[in-house]
Amino acid sequence: MGDHRTLRPPPSPRLPTDPRFWRSPLRGPWLTALLGVVLLLGITVLFVTGLLSYAAYNPDLAAPNDRTPDRGLLGFYLFAWPTDPYWLYRLTQGVHVTLGVVLVPVLLAKLWSVVPKLFTLPPARSAAHALERISLLLLVGGVLFEFVTGLLNVQLDYLFPGSFYPLHFYGAWVFISAFVVHVVLRLPKALQALRNGAPRDFASGGAGRAGREERAARRYEAAAERAGTKEPGPGEAEAEERAAADESGGAEERTAAGEYDEGGEQDGPEEYHRPGGRAAGGTPERAHPGAREPDLDTGLVAPRPAAPTLTRRGALAAVGGGSVLLLAVTVGQNFDGLPRRTALLAPHGGPEPGTGANAFQINKTAAAVGVTDAETGAGWRLTLERPGGRTQRLSRADLLAMPQHTAALPIACVEGWSTSDQHWSGVRLRDLAELAGFDPRDGMPGVFVASLQRSGAFRHAALRDNQVRDPRSLLALRVGGEDLSLDHGYPARVIVPAAPGVHNTKWVQRLAFGADR
Repeated sequence: MGDHRTLRPPPSPRLPTDPRFWRSPLRGPWLTALLGVVLLLGITVLFVTGLLSYAAYNPDLAAPNDRTPDRGLLGFYLFAWPTDPYWLYRLTQGVHVTLGVVLVPVLLAKLWSVVPKLFTLPPARSAAHALERISLLLLVGGVLFEFVTGLLNVQLDYLFPGSFYPLHFYGAWVFISAFVVHVVLRLPKALQALRNGAPRDFASGGAGRAGREERAARRYEAAAERAGTKEPGPGEAEAEERAAADESGGAEERTAAGEYDEGGEQDGPEEYHRPGGRAAGGTPERAHPGAREPDLDTGLVAPRPAAPTLTRRGALAAVGGGSVLLLAVTVGQNFDGLPRRTALLAPHGGPEPGTGANAFQINKTAAAVGVTDAETGAGWRLTLERPGGRTQRLSRADLLAMPQHTAALPIACVEGWSTSDQHWSGVRLRDLAELAGFDPRDGMPGVFVASLQRSGAFRHAALRDNQVRDPRSLLALRVGGEDLSLDHGYPARVIVPAAPGVHNTKWVQRLAFGADR
């Protein structure tokens, strides 16, 4: 006789809003808290170095330096950018960019660990919960925006609408506001999860020592009881699973080969998907009641986890390994020679351009900005200006006839790359200010610098009086004992200690002392 049992229709697939949709046994408060603390420290450093990078442009000095004229109170902290130590901008911006790249795997892992929270229903259970959800959306959107625009800028891929500077600046303030709210709301629970200690990693496959297993079980059972989320015992868990299956309209089919969920996916024998599935030798091992990590009301622990395929230790090793790899192929752009050749992911990695003393990195070539040999040849003249209309015009020969001074200074750019100290020689800016008619006993003025460059955000720049006074601030004519190459700013360029690379203006045409335009 045939089998007349009625076959149930296959259940509809679960949606991400169903907690049982998320089945990874790795998710939980401890892993999320650990990644969160790493990001808390890293993002704090990123924000501080980003603020310093913004201050280095002296945006409150003159319009050419300011790409965020509507910043209002957001510029409350601005100060006169110093010239000492001379490597300051190289350090702060190098840390900012390199750390941002290194944190990408940590950020992605953190987002993966909390992705179920993005689908939680109802969207808001209370005013506090609504505030947390809004801060979470701003946090996730803000951090993705900041990292994506930052990485695109580092790669010189300007795919975003508008200028990078205002987008990244205002985006940073939106993100950090949500970040602070999120930290205030979630840090106590994160610290609680970390104080409970690392959960017993049921994906490890090893039985471990009995005493250590018992202590782990007792610790997590106590934590679960404190949080009001104690895991049910084996019999209770099985009853709850059957009840959940009945409510969704699909009974689970069990076979000798294993256990199937409502979606038809095989979970394996019951011992596999429970904590402590199998010992090292393949023998089933009973899980300790209550030993699974307590959820601490976070909604991160899977109510019905799948069979583990990776340990938490393995997951953290993968994240850490990714960060180390990114560090190895990025950090070399801050150094010359062999280290730069290892910066495989950086546009300014690889071999140095040019030859001789001019063989160091260039951000923009003369051809790229429309500067030609004809403009920089024998007919080139530098115009010195001071308030009141007094002007002087100097040829390159006139400048070479003045007292020459040398300074060993690096070039450091906002994209995170830098050079080692280059040996520049030329005329001090303060000597040119005196030539323009300023008495050093009355103090040195600032200077507005104009380039032959016809277009671009920083073809003009303003320098503060402290930058003009510094004896290492030069209108450089030579580098390493050789004339500047055209791509490095021939016939003359500005070089100032601790200044961003774009303020070391190339192809200088005019110096207006005491002016802001």
